[in-house]
Amino acid sequence: MIAKFLGGAREVGRVGILSNFNGKKLLIDYGLTPEEPPIYPMESPPVDYAILSHAHLDHSGMIPWICNRYNTKVYTTALTKEISEILYRDTLKIADTKGHPFPYGEEELENSLDKFVYINDKKKYIINDLEVEFHPAGHIPGSVIIEIKEFETVFACDINTIETHLLKGAKPIKCKNLFIEGTYAGVEHPDRKELEKEFLDEIEDIVNRGGKVIIPAFAVGRTQELAMILYKSGHEVWLDGMGYKISDIILKHGNYIKSAEKLKKAIRELKIVYSEHGKKLALKAGVVLTTSGMMNGGPVLWYVDKIKDDPKSAVIITGYQVEGTNGRMLLENREIDLYGVRTKVNCQVKFYDFSAHAGHSQLIKFIKDCSPENVVIFHSDNPEAIAEEIDVNVYIPENGDEIILK
Repeated sequence: MIAKFLGGAREVGRVGILSNFNGKKLLIDYGLTPEEPPIYPMESPPVDYAILSHAHLDHSGMIPWICNRYNTKVYTTALTKEISEILYRDTLKIADTKGHPFPYGEEELENSLDKFVYINDKKKYIINDLEVEFHPAGHIPGSVIIEIKEFETVFACDINTIETHLLKGAKPIKCKNLFIEGTYAGVEHPDRKELEKEFLDEIEDIVNRGGKVIIPAFAVGRTQELAMILYKSGHEVWLDGMGYKISDIILKHGNYIKSAEKLKKAIRELKIVYSEHGKKLALKAGVVLTTSGMMNGGPVLWYVDKIKDDPKSAVIITGYQVEGTNGRMLLENREIDLYGVRTKVNCQVKFYDFSAHAGHSQLIKFIKDCSPENVVIFHSDNPEAIAEEIDVNVYIPENGDEIILK
């Protein structure tokens, strides 16, 4: 097989892997990096079939373009398709607001929606005469690991191997060739139970001293996980932004999560912001879970503007912040681009690592348990950290490189 990296090599973001199995082509993911402005992958040549591992824009964001350009069929879960559509529409709005040129518009988006073919995890499909099996990836609801059976090849595009409130962890798949993300190569995650306790204790301390807590959260996965952690915390928690709509969609596809009933109870416990008046009530209550997770837009900016000069209050960031985003700028410089003006933030800024990606040791264990002969590390800015700990053939491609595996 031959795999050409159109994006996602030696970087976190814009994944696109054009794979050729003895003349049978599959495009694995085709995303963009949601910076300001977005960063796009290399242009794909014509391809009839694509597989989408999950909805996050760095894996899915250019799927409408490929569908319109080449009439490509896209195989993915029904949940991933529904969530992707919402993210696409939101991205188009942001591009329009920011004045960024964008590679597709509403018409192209609409045209792409009938190109999706639904799959179910753990079931086998014939795609371009290739037998493909899908396995839960543990990353976000609807995410899958892709196994090309005849060629003993696995694509683990984004995975999490630990069990969370929302999802069970990904399980290793025996294979000859393993393509694996390395987002957290060289970085260990803290113990999850201890992290949750510290997170809740931090919120308790801030509220008790009269401060407000703003929690930027990714609408897909992170909002739902945090809602379940905050459930019955004793605090009145408000939810603002896209997270509520996404939660409703996830609950419609409850087979992709551990317990639809537990998520439903957690979401019902939240107060939902529907208006400007609701924003004021939420801020007064003191604990707000809101999009966007990387703080590049959405209602989170309104709340940060209100608390930025209050030393008793805090912004609690709970996930990976891509370079160039507001969230990364806030963590590194205590500054944020607030409505076009670079503004100093004087409230507290905290970070709790609730990542939906496997940490370094978890990645190493997953790789070893798959027993591959060849490992291709991508979606990572530190792939060498993994390479030096595994005793197999390791490939670390650059964008534009072709990897040939026999």
